[in-house]
Amino acid sequence: MAPPLIQLKDIALTFGGTPLLAGVELSVSQGERVCLIGRNGSGKSTLLKIVAGLIEADHGSRFVQPGATIRYLPQEPDFAGAATTLAYVEAGLSPGDDHYQAQYLLEQLGLTGQEDPAHLSGGEARRAALARVLAPSPDILLLDEPTNHLDLTTIEWLESELAARRSALVMISHDRRFLSNLSRATVWLDRGQTRRIEKGFAAFEAWRDEVLAEEEREQHKLDRKIVAEEHWLRYGVSGRRKRNVKRLGNLFALREQRRDYRGAAGKANLAATEAEASGKLVIEAKRIGKSYGERPIVDDFSIRITRGDRVGIVGPNGVGKTTLINILTGADAPDSGTIRLGANIEMATLDQHRESLDPKSTLAETLTGGRGDTITVGGKSKHVVSYMKDFLFTQEQVRTPLEALSGGERGRLMLARALAKPSNLLVLDEPTNDLDLETLDVLEEMLGDYDGTVILISHDRDFLDRVVTSVIAPEGRGKWVEYAGGYSDMLAQRGEDLEEKAVKSAASEPGKDVKAPSAPSTSSAKRRLSFNEKHALETLPKTMAKLQQDIAGYQKQLDDPQLYAKDRKAFDAASAAIAKAQTELDAAEEKWLALEILREEIEGAA
Repeated sequence: MAPPLIQLKDIALTFGGTPLLAGVELSVSQGERVCLIGRNGSGKSTLLKIVAGLIEADHGSRFVQPGATIRYLPQEPDFAGAATTLAYVEAGLSPGDDHYQAQYLLEQLGLTGQEDPAHLSGGEARRAALARVLAPSPDILLLDEPTNHLDLTTIEWLESELAARRSALVMISHDRRFLSNLSRATVWLDRGQTRRIEKGFAAFEAWRDEVLAEEEREQHKLDRKIVAEEHWLRYGVSGRRKRNVKRLGNLFALREQRRDYRGAAGKANLAATEAEASGKLVIEAKRIGKSYGERPIVDDFSIRITRGDRVGIVGPNGVGKTTLINILTGADAPDSGTIRLGANIEMATLDQHRESLDPKSTLAETLTGGRGDTITVGGKSKHVVSYMKDFLFTQEQVRTPLEALSGGERGRLMLARALAKPSNLLVLDEPTNDLDLETLDVLEEMLGDYDGTVILISHDRDFLDRVVTSVIAPEGRGKWVEYAGGYSDMLAQRGEDLEEKAVKSAASEPGKDVKAPSAPSTSSAKRRLSFNEKHALETLPKTMAKLQQDIAGYQKQLDDPQLYAKDRKAFDAASAAIAKAQTELDAAEEKWLALEILREEIEGAA
């Protein structure tokens, strides 16, 4: 095995009381692709800064191979002192680096190099920061949430660019597909310590669940042993003092081991406060249009959204996704066409612009609106601390100013505010930004159980595949088309990716000069089972077994040759019930067989 380019040994760091990092180990060799996984607040970004040499640990050693070059992509880049984006990128180059790469990468990422860093959007700032770390072609790339604020076109370009490079990678990301496509090893940062497997992210979740299950079994054994020793202390102490003292010492050691144990963090308890059901029709748009100057944003678009639909909207940044969602929900009026909203619509909205929150206000003030210590959820008053705990905030954070929260904590706070409002229509703009993978899982489950309608904008391909029932994608010059299924289904139906459409559209617009990343075609993007499909695969066998049991019971009744004569009503009821159960069994078997074939195809292609 190649010697490590960088190695951390026995790293420890404490902020306040509980250690953030304790005995952490990390080693990265040439060409390795490592994803760093952990809950929000577990210390992933801090650990990456220690790797980059920006933070010094309280204890432990950091070794870097002499001559190895490192570049670090922070979540929030600092543009201080840079007059243009080109100057910012060139400032990250060493004397021997190719300065042409700075301009080339900016153009590949859709920037000219002359933009003022003080006026960049979130997506533009992320692209400039990516150009800065990619331009030198370093030996080690440290990437903290590289896909945040990027559209799908740029994410796919970035995947292709990183896959072609020889740099070692250490990545933190909430984007499952990005990690699955690029990582070859996984480091799990959990309760201050690291565990590693030499497999990519695709194998992580099953491995993590096995580790936690084994840990739970070990703790259960420890609890039983303590109970047995305490029983001996009460009833079994003998006259042999020396033996008793040693055993009592062992009991104290067991109790200390149990007391020092840090259990795994629980799951967020995300639940939308549901209003009364809306009408069957939620939104009907007929031939709507919207333009800004001579630029068409929406042109001749029609759609019918009914109760229970989950609609995803995708497309490059600036194409008009937020404008379209505002028109559909009645927040903005179309220039032409008609919008009809159904009866009894109660809408809750999650805005992607978290900077609108007052950074000086506390977490409790944000949730309660500054009025007391209670929040109304589902028509009932709930103490703000109790509601905060549902979203994995601690009681100590109740007076924490928002400026002290991490990106993931701000994301959970925005969800907490949105889900407290009674709704039967959820409108979510980039709901996955900064959320850790466990919270994403819970969000997906919540949306799967939500009885209302969901319209969302997202650049997370895996999230779209798991959640939505249809996808609206741009076709160029204000044209939008709805495709059945998730993101992968949309790609298969289109036969080309979003970037190719964007380039064709730009070429057809007179005087329009749009530089877009040249992402590889992803029409063969990996299909994944959605949450509902996985749930059906797990529950259908039980349903089929129950139906078979019911059919056997009804058949036993009908086997009685005297039943028709004795009780005609019972005979008719049993006959109708067995026919109904058989129809349901046939449908369940057909659905299970189709899903099982799909699962085998997906696993065979993996």
